Amino acid sequence: MTDSVTTALTLDSGAWRARWMQISTVLLLVGGILAIFAVTKGINSLLLTRFVTEMLIHVVLVLGLQVFMGNTNILWFPHIGFMGIGAYASVIFSMGSVQKMMSLPDLYPFLTGIEMGFLPSLLAGAVVAAVIAAVVCFPLMRLSDFPAVIAGFALLVVIHVVLVQWSALTNGPQTLFGVDRYTYLGTATIWACIAIVAAFLFKESRIGLQLRASREDLIAARTIGVKIMWVRWLALILSAFIAGLGGGLYAHYITSFMPYAFYLNETFVVLSMLVIGGPGTVSGAVVGAILITVFYQSLRWVENSEALAALLPGGAGGLSTLALALALIAVLIWRPSGIIEREELSWSSVKKIGSLFRR
Repeated sequence: MTDSVTTALTLDSGAWRARWMQISTVLLLVGGILAIFAVTKGINSLLLTRFVTEMLIHVVLVLGLQVFMGNTNILWFPHIGFMGIGAYASVIFSMGSVQKMMSLPDLYPFLTGIEMGFLPSLLAGAVVAAVIAAVVCFPLMRLSDFPAVIAGFALLVVIHVVLVQWSALTNGPQTLFGVDRYTYLGTATIWACIAIVAAFLFKESRIGLQLRASREDLIAARTIGVKIMWVRWLALILSAFIAGLGGGLYAHYITSFMPYAFYLNETFVVLSMLVIGGPGTVSGAVVGAILITVFYQSLRWVENSEALAALLPGGAGGLSTLALALALIAVLIWRPSGIIEREELSWSSVKKIGSLFRR
């Protein structure tokens, strides 16, 4: 009797310890985002505020990509395409009728009279991205490995061509202007925290566990009854929804953009953030987005500086992209699973890091 009670208490203690580690991960990540927000507000620099706002939008985008790519181990290119769909859809829903006539003169009449507030238009744009992903991508969920990568890249090209050519909705290859700015530092902070919680809850959900089981061994997952296509499809819908949110935040932050903003360059940057940070963990997605934004934007400032232009008469165009590509190659060689591989950040991991510095 005593042995059974001891065993039960040990099991309860282990379950509580595991649950506490999960809670501490969310608290650490959300606390880190809030700390960045507080420091930025305290410094009160316009340049720093814009930089951090853009960084937090990237946190949302990378977390959306982690929901699908991190849990399935499928290299997924169309994510930024769904970001573009969310951006254009949310702008159409939030623009006033007069501004639509100026910015989108060929817009369909039934859309001209629609005018929502920022939050409804942001959510509506995300829903549009998720619905399109659900309809278009369901057949692709049966693919794995190399065929899935090629099909995903082809889908990104398709989305880009549609955005460029569908001038009634996007103004074609020209810049869409006149978007009201609703995304500020506080807005981006709130949505980054929400995205962290959503990505972590999904990862620890039953569907997330099934996805990771299929990621580790596809055949074994099928034998225990995991419906591979369905769980991938549900993950993709949530991933596209978060990408649409990120697109809406970006559109109402930058206020003027064109379809090329949602193509290869942004795809490369967001993929690099996830791969370098660690696609298998939510912590890796957040850390990768923050580190690469600081690294990439710092190099862009150096690239555009007058001092460097004086030293290099031909200019240093492409320096930031080249450096990011080399950093990505280096990480893939020496740490293929990213900076944070399998274990999420938690109080215990922070204590371990702290003990290393105290030695």
